[in-house]
Amino acid sequence: MSHPNVHNLTDANFDQEVLNAATPVLVDFWATWCGPCKMIAPIIDEIAAEKSGTFKICKVDVDENQAISARFGIRAIPTLLIFKNGDVKEQIVGGAVTKGDLVAKLEALA
Repeated sequence: MSHPNVHNLTDANFDQEVLNAATPVLVDFWATWCGPCKMIAPIIDEIAAEKSGTFKICKVDVDENQAISARFGIRAIPTLLIFKNGDVKEQIVGGAVTKGDLVAKLEALA
């Protein structure tokens, strides 16, 4: 179960939640069957808990939301996209990322 500060996105609410956000947004594209996705989930939850209000933390289940996954060319998961002002500023593919790296990338855009 995700942290309460992690927003679950769908094809229907993605633009509203991400592209119109006032703060930088980290979007985790994941799937229930993805082992590396499960490994980085606690890091995503910790950032959501610690940085609520500074950054928006979101997740997209690629199996349930194929249109938005296709729109952003998600071919491997986990893929983390960081948006600012509606534009993708960073893309991290794979689970080999530390909490410190993610926070630094987000803070660089704040």
